[in-house]
Amino acid sequence: MIKSTIGDSPKRREDARFVTGSGAYLDDLKFEGLTRAAFVRSPHAHALVKSVDTAAAARAPGVLAVLTAADVRADGLKSLRPYAETNVQTGERFIFDEQPLLAADKVRFVGETVAMVVAETLAQALDAAELVEVEYDSLPAVTTAESAVASGAPLLSPEVPGNICMDWRTGDAAGADAAFASATHVVTLALDNHRVTTNPIEPRGSVGQFDPATQRYTLHVSSQNIHGNRNHAARALGVEPKDLRFIAPDVGGGFGAKNFIYVEHVLVAWAARRVGRPVKWVATRSEVFLADHPSRDMQATASLALDRSGKFLALRADSLANVGAYLAGVGGGVPTYQYVHLQGTVYRLPSIALHVQVVLTNTTPIGVMRGPGFAETVNILERLIDAAALKCGFDRAELRRRNMVPADEMPMTNSFGFQVDSGAFAQTLDKALDRADVAGFAARRRQSEARGLLRGLGYAYHIKGTGGSPEENVDIRFERDGSVSLITGTQHIGQGHETTFPQIVAHRLGVPNELIHLKQGDTDLIPTGGGHGSSRATYMAGTAIWRASDEIIAKGTALAADALEASEADIRFEDGRFVVSGTDRAIGLLEVAALGREKDRPLDTYHFWKREHLTFPNGTHVVEVEIDRETGRVTLDRYSGVDDYGVLVNPMVVAGQAHGAMAQGIGQALLEHTTYDPRSGQMIAGSFMDYAMPRADDLPSFDLGFNPTRCTTNPLGVKGCGEAGAIAAFPAIANAILDALAPLGVTEFSGPASPGHIWEAIESAR
Repeated sequence: MIKSTIGDSPKRREDARFVTGSGAYLDDLKFEGLTRAAFVRSPHAHALVKSVDTAAAARAPGVLAVLTAADVRADGLKSLRPYAETNVQTGERFIFDEQPLLAADKVRFVGETVAMVVAETLAQALDAAELVEVEYDSLPAVTTAESAVASGAPLLSPEVPGNICMDWRTGDAAGADAAFASATHVVTLALDNHRVTTNPIEPRGSVGQFDPATQRYTLHVSSQNIHGNRNHAARALGVEPKDLRFIAPDVGGGFGAKNFIYVEHVLVAWAARRVGRPVKWVATRSEVFLADHPSRDMQATASLALDRSGKFLALRADSLANVGAYLAGVGGGVPTYQYVHLQGTVYRLPSIALHVQVVLTNTTPIGVMRGPGFAETVNILERLIDAAALKCGFDRAELRRRNMVPADEMPMTNSFGFQVDSGAFAQTLDKALDRADVAGFAARRRQSEARGLLRGLGYAYHIKGTGGSPEENVDIRFERDGSVSLITGTQHIGQGHETTFPQIVAHRLGVPNELIHLKQGDTDLIPTGGGHGSSRATYMAGTAIWRASDEIIAKGTALAADALEASEADIRFEDGRFVVSGTDRAIGLLEVAALGREKDRPLDTYHFWKREHLTFPNGTHVVEVEIDRETGRVTLDRYSGVDDYGVLVNPMVVAGQAHGAMAQGIGQALLEHTTYDPRSGQMIAGSFMDYAMPRADDLPSFDLGFNPTRCTTNPLGVKGCGEAGAIAAFPAIANAILDALAPLGVTEFSGPASPGHIWEAIESAR
């Protein structure tokens, strides 16, 4: 038997079933009497709904139901409310309109659900959906936050005057004004952290069932937050959470898009009750583009003030957050909590003044992607630092070092009062620059120039608060067959929890890994759960496992003392055994568990906890690009990084998570952009024909190292590892591109670094 513990890198045990096609994804599940659903979606970004005629569709072959907003009203279903309804910093309520399950009087984005068809087969449902006749009266649309707040802009909802959900100023405005007035240097940038669509391999989907005997719904769903989504769906259905069960076995990626509730979740469950049979819906890739929550989409005009020596004095940022047509998920929470939390990032910044407007537009409601809010913060500051170095004649690395909070001053408290517990920022920066062989960059630049190419070097220091939902629980059960069941409220969506969580248990309890079995993804298994988001799982579930293990050891010590006829004070627990100090007398944990069952004193332990702090992974990513000045093509040639994730439970899994985040960040930086026609509101990049995802030949080999400092906010010492690359890659690549183009006089560009955008920037500089 093998006991892989914290710090080991055993192969991921779940991969065997994935690579052999034995996974249990939504489309793999079998249901008796299954029916299929299709949705009629708005072709308009903004329009009044004059009428919905379902007669022809209802008569179509195989059709079991055609449902509209009138049926929603008749059955008393409720519209969706956002997860974040208030600014947690101030308690001020956001101004918002609830999102209807099916549009009644008005549609507000292309892809909004208007009607639902349920039929015997998917083909029949799709054919019938074509027969639903909807009469629209088209209205002017706005697709950008800037146009939505302009004078005379069309209003999406009478509930939201001026399309502004919140207009908020925070920070030290007076201190910032004084600092800017006395500053030797001031740099200002207009930055667009453009909208992207996450596109998990497995599209969103759900299968609804209803049991008339128990009056209980069951929803099998591709989701990364089943307890939270269950609660919101229950509210919309008008039932108690206990009357709705969410099950998510394997999930083929999430990246944030599967974090929050969608109207389809509620409608599929409701339709199952209406037709008396299971109802299945799986999004097409077109529906993913049209209706999945995209992310980012924040514009900012930001300024940094510095003294003569390069010391940072103050930061100002005026930001517009485009949250789409409805304040869905945490659309308002990201720009008012996560965006604010680490302003100043790893640097001393005594005065920060922020202005944030949260704005509705006729686009798909916004959600989250790796690093929401924190990515926007890091992008602003890292771009400003490079601009300051170029304009004022500072060395980029030295300017960062000069302003970083040193390791001997940790924990640090930033100007907003938030504390970061650990980190060795300057050391991590230097290790990354050494690892990337920055000293050899000049020679590589000359080699590129000899081939007629421009070469640029860029880097960015990232940091993020991880933790997500503040509550978590685990249940550790010792089974009669000698195995151990580990039940968690977190979920795996590809991160390797089936491997890493047993490593934590094995480390604490000395039980061989193969005897430990992770069970998750079912709201009936455990009372609550924060799902997976904000790189929370190892920190939150791992802490619960650690504390539950403490309880198990305490209970086992008492049982072992009885069995060994010794005093509890003489019993010590080591390597899976309870040992009488100074003797060779001992008894194994699993034997004690069996004794506990016999004596009705089981070792089974449930532990719930609520966090008070976050973890703060951080690090430096360094990139080099080559640019063809004639075509604007950017090639990412080198990518190195050194990250601090605290204690590494499984270094191989950590590296894999970091690599995935890097690829996603590279996608945003170089290729991906969710774009709309500004007049009609139609999505332009609505398929893989027009939306470019990163492929293998877009990515270099990653060179990643670690510089861990132990996290002090949890007993494992871990920090979340799943988002860093997506935060760092975007500004690092932008800085490298501007470094390459600096000799041509290019100082800015917007959007992903597509050949067209880069070529336009070069031509404009000429």
